[in-house]
Amino acid sequence: MRQFTAVVNPAAGGSSGTAALLPLARLLREAGARLDTQYSRSLQHAGDLARRAGEQGHVVLAVGGDGMAGRVGGALSGTGSVLGLVPAGRGNDFARALGLPADAPSLAALLLNGSPRPVDTIRVESAVHAGVSVLGSVYAGIDAVANRYANETRLLRGAASYYAGGLRAVTTWRPACYRVTVDGEVHERRGYTVVAANSGFYGFGRRIAPGARVDDGLLDVVVIRHAPRRLFFAVMNELKTGEHLERPEVEVLRGREIRIEADRALPYGADGEVDAALPVRVCVQPGALNVLR
Repeated sequence: MRQFTAVVNPAAGGSSGTAALLPLARLLREAGARLDTQYSRSLQHAGDLARRAGEQGHVVLAVGGDGMAGRVGGALSGTGSVLGLVPAGRGNDFARALGLPADAPSLAALLLNGSPRPVDTIRVESAVHAGVSVLGSVYAGIDAVANRYANETRLLRGAASYYAGGLRAVTTWRPACYRVTVDGEVHERRGYTVVAANSGFYGFGRRIAPGARVDDGLLDVVVIRHAPRRLFFAVMNELKTGEHLERPEVEVLRGREIRIEADRALPYGADGEVDAALPVRVCVQPGALNVLR
């Protein structure tokens, strides 16, 4: 029977991390599994807790949103340890990409009986991130600005915080000149954002890169080029279904190593956390993480 260590972000989704774990913990223990719970003080602390649990041979459960999943999964990347996800944040986009169940009984069954399967991770290199690994995507532009605003809000939750953050970002945005290098080939573009996606979802279920796969050894690089604001809002609405890919202003490149630069110090986000600025280099790490899915 498996030994689990749950690393919990108590603040995820308005303190819903603990609430999400309680029914799941009861089902795991009733089935005979052992479960330890560790509460993180920060994402850095969560990564440290995850590594220690993995070294002991435990299945590590990341309980929280995409920031927690990215930090815990990134800490386990390349170690051979096994990750389980307990979605309890605002976006839960990597869990969505894996098709994980949302109800406790189905998720407990998967964690108890599922087989670990390898997924790719993303290695991030910048002035702030020196060799940090994340799971879903790295994005640089108006979406990172919007994400920062969404993280700052205390009055709105879930999708509402993203919509409010997006509206605030668009009203102050001016186009950026990007230099995107994909496997050595340089692409210069003027626009709104560049997203290096391992997962097809970001920003609370938006299908930014419908063709992205978490186990194909490639990153989908989505570039949204400059367009009038009214057209940009249409593109944002089409992210719900993936129809934006039919727009001439949207371009998809694919590669293993990507460097993103801009004509100013734009923020970039990595799995929902926005604490750094361009330039950034990202590269795919094929099959680096074992996940129960």
